[in-house]
Amino acid sequence: MTNEMIVDILEKKGVKTTSNRLLVMREIMRSNAPLSLSELERGLVSLDKSSISRVLNLLVKHHVLHGVEDGRGIIKYELCHADERCSVADMHAHFYCEICGNVYCFEEITAPIVDLPEGFRVSSINYMLKGICPACDGNSVGGQ
Repeated sequence: MTNEMIVDILEKKGVKTTSNRLLVMREIMRSNAPLSLSELERGLVSLDKSSISRVLNLLVKHHVLHGVEDGRGIIKYELCHADERCSVADMHAHFYCEICGNVYCFEEITAPIVDLPEGFRVSSINYMLKGICPACDGNSVGGQ
């Protein structure tokens, strides 16, 4: 992921580019799974925890990133792929492995839309499945 691509993503969402935002975005986009604040802190030794946290909060507010609760109460962050403002239709399922603690994105499995009573409006969905991943299962065929 080039800096130009990250700048383009930020500009489309109305976010000014800074060096800290570039560093956080690069680290998140480099990962194959959502990352927590502490995981980002370990990967971004040049930034302190409060700086990373401020960047994450801003990027979530501007719909550049989604925050996903990982099954243990820890928020992990991933890129929102919607061009404009993301919606609940853009949300997808995640899987938390109860043995290794890894979180997997299942972008092909969209989060179900629930018909709410009048007056309620959904702003995000956390669709987290919990179980054992194939690597921890030992006999990854068949599962469940």
